Amino acid sequence: MWQRPPRHERGGAGCRTPPGESSTASGTGPHETRTRGWAKGPMAVIAVVVLMIAAFFLAYALVLLV
Repeated sequence: MWQRPPRHERGGAGCRTPPGESSTASGTGPHETRTRGWAKGPMAVIAVVVLMIAAFFLAYALVLLV
């Protein structure tokens, strides 16, 4: 049969979170400087695909109106 855990294991007002270990030290953050990378290529591909889909639906709407 299931039993409720003791009060000190359940949390609540008596349970306290320990302080972080060096969480505000000046050495935190990335260990290396990042370059700009290759994000322009995939972004251009996504933009072209989105523009092609938008052009398709625009043309389709014009065909339906005529």
